[in-house]
Amino acid sequence: MDASQQLILLILACTVGLFLWGRWRHDIVALAALLACVVTGLTPAADAFVGFGHPAVITVAAVLILSKGLQTTGAVEALAQRALPQRGGVLLGLGFLTLLGAALSAFMNNVGAMALLMPIAMQLANRQGVPPGRVLMPLAFGTILGGMTTLIGTPPNLIVSGFRAQTELGPYSMFDFTPVGLAVALGGVLLAVLASRWLVPHRPQPEAGSFDTGTYLTEVHIDADSKIDGKPLREVEKLLDDGDAQIVGMVRNDFRVIAPLSSRILRAGDILVIESDPEALGASLTRLGLKLEEAVPPGGADKEKEKDEQEPRADEPTPEDAATAEEAEQEETPPLRHSDEIVLQEMVVQPGADILGRSASDIALRTRFGINLLAISRQGHRSIRRLRWTEIQAGDVLLLQGDPEAIAGFASEYGCAPLAPRSILIPDRRLALTAVLIMLGSVGLAAFGILPAAVAFTAGVLGYMLTRVIPLRRLYEAIDWPIIVLLGALMPLAGAMADTGAADVLARTLLEHIAQGSPIIALTLMLVVTMTLSDFMNNAATAAVMCPIALSVASQLGVNPDSFLMAVAIGASCAFLTPIGHQNNTLILGPGGFRFGDYWRLGLPMELLVVAISIPMLLWVWPL
Repeated sequence: MDASQQLILLILACTVGLFLWGRWRHDIVALAALLACVVTGLTPAADAFVGFGHPAVITVAAVLILSKGLQTTGAVEALAQRALPQRGGVLLGLGFLTLLGAALSAFMNNVGAMALLMPIAMQLANRQGVPPGRVLMPLAFGTILGGMTTLIGTPPNLIVSGFRAQTELGPYSMFDFTPVGLAVALGGVLLAVLASRWLVPHRPQPEAGSFDTGTYLTEVHIDADSKIDGKPLREVEKLLDDGDAQIVGMVRNDFRVIAPLSSRILRAGDILVIESDPEALGASLTRLGLKLEEAVPPGGADKEKEKDEQEPRADEPTPEDAATAEEAEQEETPPLRHSDEIVLQEMVVQPGADILGRSASDIALRTRFGINLLAISRQGHRSIRRLRWTEIQAGDVLLLQGDPEAIAGFASEYGCAPLAPRSILIPDRRLALTAVLIMLGSVGLAAFGILPAAVAFTAGVLGYMLTRVIPLRRLYEAIDWPIIVLLGALMPLAGAMADTGAADVLARTLLEHIAQGSPIIALTLMLVVTMTLSDFMNNAATAAVMCPIALSVASQLGVNPDSFLMAVAIGASCAFLTPIGHQNNTLILGPGGFRFGDYWRLGLPMELLVVAISIPMLLWVWPL
């Protein structure tokens, strides 16, 4: 072993050690390793940053953006509500939910799929009266397993494809990973669903550490094409019960109805007053196919009058006063400028604020600021007065929709403070359909070889930009930049391992001392080592480290390199023993009430099953 090989192996050992230690973020460690290779002369300075232009890096960034569009438009939420059974036991619901998570993860970011389905999982656990962890851990494992079934399902697959592209074999196609990955995913999902009752610790959900705003009261409008038009109110109430929401009032033909009868038939034009948890608001709208009344552009709806079926309150504005005030506002206010970005923001009303005792109509919230008041949360009190005429009180939480600068201006002028952002999704059917079509188009272009994957998915991002599926200023926020830096920095490190012959040295050591020249033992060893590393370090980093070794082992044995590269792809995607091996495992640590040592109970059988299924499948699909 010469000096350059010793040096690159030392850098590699330090890099892996720092990854496992976890003291510094993985992108910082990767950058340090890259600079160490440049300073020591192992990587030419001119080639230091070529990794950031690697097709795998570009594809990962593009897929993250496309996944975010599916998430924010409500496309995945709509799919989940239609695909999951509304009735049945916990086993049926958990099975459908985990399969859906695996299917989504095949075409979108694993973490995004998990984040979208977590609220639904919590609802399922609450409805069935089981600990949330029993639902969350199978779902987390399912979303991890689903990612290994396609080229774009997870970053390790893209990295493995990139290393194959450097050989004469070329990159993998979209569904080359499917035969082995699908077999492993189906077996793993079945184990996770059936064994969760015995292998997942039953721990109660801890108290939430985030702020609690209580429930929101919001208004939704029934359109002529709504699926609940003509249905009795009781059917809608049953659908909302599953989402922890309820109807507390309605407006029809300018009359307000308190506690409407369940037998009342709903009609187009009706406005329902719904009480819902913030996180369940989007799911409730999707389930009913409704849109927020205040999200409709101002016009005739702002001039509608309103009467109570009971005796009107003395402090409530008359219909004539309200219509006159709003007409005056529209006459005196200049036209609103068009905004390229619309956001949702929760604002809490501070004591002594200028808005106290006034309503959205009083301050002309729409016409002056271009802001929609979507909902109000007022703990301990309930009122079904129209939102625009509800007098604001100290401590109220307002859900606002509009341009961020306009919301900031309103907050500054009227004494409101923003709350920490959280996931409150308001579905948009038009944008959701656009996002799905663009994603399908990108997948099709890559799957049929019309365009390379990096180009196909970059074209999808351009489609998002042109159709404004994601606001332009928020486009790059969808990218997980630490992952991009990690990938771009480790590519030259992997190249240095191959150029110096260090990968060959490691491969020869494994073959001589452990595998003893057996290709099947070497393949199993490659899978187990990769899977073990992935339990403690980033899966993309694991793939980048192991790919050069896999190629070298296959070369020295004189066997098909695809078997070993696929083993690395599977092993890097199977991190089930610890909460730090994959972000989805980390996501459920708090909500599931888990401890660090809880994961191996289901994770160890899962990894043994992965080895048992994948080795025969690899030998069959990618014979040595």
